[in-house]
This record gives sequence, structure tokens and C-alpha cells, in this order.
Amino acid sequence: MKLIYGIEDKPKFKDNIVFAFQQMIAIMAATLLVPMIMSGNATPDGTTLFFDPAAALLGAGVGTIVYLLLTKRRSPVFLGSSFTFLGAYAATIGSGYGYWGVIIGIALAGLVYAVIALIIKFVGSKWVNKLLPPIIIGPIVALIGLSLSGTATTWAMSNGGANYNLLSILCALVTFIVIVVVSIKGSKTLKLIPFIIGIGAGYALALIFSLIGLAFPADSKAHATLTIIDFSVFTNVYGAGNISFASFLDYPKFIFINAIKYPEASHIDASSIAAIAVIFVPIAVVELAQHIADHKNLGNIVNRDLITDPGLDKTLLGDGLGSVVGGFFGGAANTTYGESIGCVAITGNASVSTIFLASIGCIVLSFFTPFVTIINSIPKCVMGGACIALYGFIAVSGLQMLKKVDLGDNRNLFTVSAILVCGIGGLTLTFGKVSITSLAVAMIVGIITNIIAHNGKMATGEEEEPAKDGLSAATESAVDIVVDANTTIEDKTVETSEVAEENK
Repeated sequence: MKLIYGIEDKPKFKDNIVFAFQQMIAIMAATLLVPMIMSGNATPDGTTLFFDPAAALLGAGVGTIVYLLLTKRRSPVFLGSSFTFLGAYAATIGSGYGYWGVIIGIALAGLVYAVIALIIKFVGSKWVNKLLPPIIIGPIVALIGLSLSGTATTWAMSNGGANYNLLSILCALVTFIVIVVVSIKGSKTLKLIPFIIGIGAGYALALIFSLIGLAFPADSKAHATLTIIDFSVFTNVYGAGNISFASFLDYPKFIFINAIKYPEASHIDASSIAAIAVIFVPIAVVELAQHIADHKNLGNIVNRDLITDPGLDKTLLGDGLGSVVGGFFGGAANTTYGESIGCVAITGNASVSTIFLASIGCIVLSFFTPFVTIINSIPKCVMGGACIALYGFIAVSGLQMLKKVDLGDNRNLFTVSAILVCGIGGLTLTFGKVSITSLAVAMIVGIITNIIAHNGKMATGEEEEPAKDGLSAATESAVDIVVDANTTIEDKTVETSEVAEENK
């Protein structure tokens, strides 16, 4: 496509601020949503861990800068909090590994990227497509979204509590419907920020109900039902006697600080590290497919093959180490964002300087307490409505990978069905303290089924084009070669005859 600014171009500073702000808006909602979802997970003893959205925002900014440096400023994309690892976070926290478990898991996932990047540097990248064919990756990605759907509906029904609430469902549905309407019918600018607008609409409705609820006694059922927003988030910061300099400017609550302050929340030993690896490593491999797809898409937009320049090895290393750095600060693994790529396409601005400026903006904004307080006050039911769309997107993106897979072939049908049933059904394997998650089990079963069904080969499952005149594809190819050879011989014979005739 035609770009206004290329990768190496630098827009005027005032224009660059506008472009950077648009990038920030595009990535911010999803980046902040991940730590809020993570904060809903509890340890086996019932302790709920806290992951600060501001810290994740700073982590995304720092991680993006690391990515830009390692890709030699040749790949204009922002790294934000990854939804792919939400199931891994829940499993890690639920197993009692706490803050340190999450940090170690993200580091291991980043190490996977680094190792694969090193392998690709020396042997090339052709083997990647063989390891991750659509017949395996498609249903696995779909599983990631489907396995998280229960969280979205639970939050919508109970606002993160224990009681069923119709008003919570209403707020969730309004959030979801506004997201849908803006995504489909909004202007080009609005289509970049449907989640921000949808969450804003749901928050406004929740605020109206909550203000009405304040008119009822605090111990009444009406008060409990109507008060959807927890106002204590504001009173703890701006209540009488609480206002201080930190109420306006404060450092984010980094996950490594929480890990140091609350060691009792993390139970780590050698076996637990092995268990964390089993949880995170398979998902990191799944995320590799999304990484490759994002960079191929971005390459088409910026008119440059990013797989070769700067190279898949450099983008993987940048993504992996950027994720590790971001996870150390914010507790959420980072990944290349489709919202950022869409922003590049719509604005026609592929300048890396814009991405860098957006990274700096996110880092600065994470220290602004009023902004962080508003984000922390968003009700769980509103986030549940947003998650209906987000988790659905993840699931559908996986199904889209199956578009060319021939599901009329029982060999492929068995492979896909084995992955979906094992994953959705929650099949896990436990060896002492080490437990293999249902997602990892589903991938392993799918690979084994694919190899058995296709006589020892890792098939892609894609439907082959029908051969001409009933011939097999191999026979048809051989015939084409013979025909081409004969045509070439005939052409040469004619040319020779013409030259001989001229010489006479």
C-alpha cells in the first residue's frame, strides 16, 4: 500500500505526537485489560493476587523499546499484553506459584522464542511451517479463546462476586453491543478504539446504577444490587486524610516488588519450575504462529518482507526479550498487537519513530495516578462484556486457520476433533507435582493423531486441488513436465529450421 511515512521516515514532531497518541489509544484497552483479568485469580488458600494495569502499561512500553532495538528499528509494531497466556496465568496462580511463578513462566516463554530465533538463524525458517501446520495450530488457538469464555460469562453474571445480578448482565451486554456497533458501523478512527468506547458505555451505565444504589441503606439488598462500581478505589486514594502527592503521581506497583514484599504468595522449588515450564512452553510455541502471521501481514502493509529484513530470528528475539522485560515489570507477557498493525495501515504511517514515541507515552502515563485509579474502578461485569468479544476474536482467529483444511477427510477430522475435545473437556496429565495443562495435552494428542492418520507424516490438512482428467497430482505434475519438455524441443526445432532456411 501507499504510505505517507515509511519505516525510516520521521514525521514532524507535532504530527508524530498525534500518530503516537493514536497508537496508544489503539493498544491501551487490551493491554490494560489483561492484568485486570489476572487480578481475578486466587491462590489455593483463597488469596487474590493484584496485577497493576499501570505496571503492565509501563512493561509494554519498555518491552516495545527492547523490540525496536533488537529489530534495528525496521519493524514498526507495538508490543502489548498477550491474551494467549491468560490460561497459563490462572493455572500458575491457582497452583500456588504466585507472583514469582508468573515471572518465571514469562521468562521461560521468552526463552523459547530466543532458542527458536537461534535455530532459525542457523538452519532457516522452513521447518517452522512443518512444526505448526494449520491443522494443529487452528484448533489450538480456538481453544485458547474457548477455554477462557467461562471467565467472561461469570463476570457478566455476578460482577466478580458470588451473587447473580441481572443489572451486571445488562452492563456487560451494553458493553459488548457497543463494541460490536462501533467495530462495524463506526468511522475509521472509531474502529480503532471499539473496546475503549464499549467499556466507556458500560462504565457509564454502571455508574448510573451505582449512584442510585447510594440512596439505599448500605445493608439493603437494593444497595448491593445497584452498587456495581466499587467506590472504595477512589476513597482509598482521594478520601479524607488520604490525599497526598502520590494521589496524583506515583510509581506503578511492579510485579517483582510484589513478589519480594509477599514471599508467602509464591511456593517455588525445582519441581514447581518444571511444572511452570510445562504450562508456559507449549503456549509460547502456539504464540509463535501468531507472531509469524502478524509480521507477514505487517510486511504487506509496509511493502517489505519483514521475515527476511530484519529477519524472523531478530523479530522473534525482540518479541521474546521484550516480553520478558515487560513481564518482569508488569507481570504480563507481551506480543505484537494487531491493533497496532491496523493503526499503521489506516494512518499510512509506518514510521518507527512513532512507535518509539508511543512507547515513551505509555511509560509516562503509567505514573499518572488519576488515570490508574479510573482504570482500577472498572467493574468486572463491564470487563466481562469486553471479554465476550475478545475471547471470541481469539477463538474465531483459530477457526480461520482451518479455512483451507479439508475437514471432509476423516484423517483431518479426527485430528481437529481430538484437539478440541481434549482441550474443552479439560484433559490433563499429572505426574507427582508436575501437571500438564489441557492445552498442552490437546496439542500433544493432536500431533500424535495427525502423524498416525497420515502414515507417519506431519500433514498440513489443507485440501489439494483436484487433478486434471482423473490423474493423481503426482502423475499430473509428471505429465506437465513431459509436455513442457516436448514443447521446448519443438520450439528449438522450429528455430533451427528457420535459421537454416535463412542461411540458404
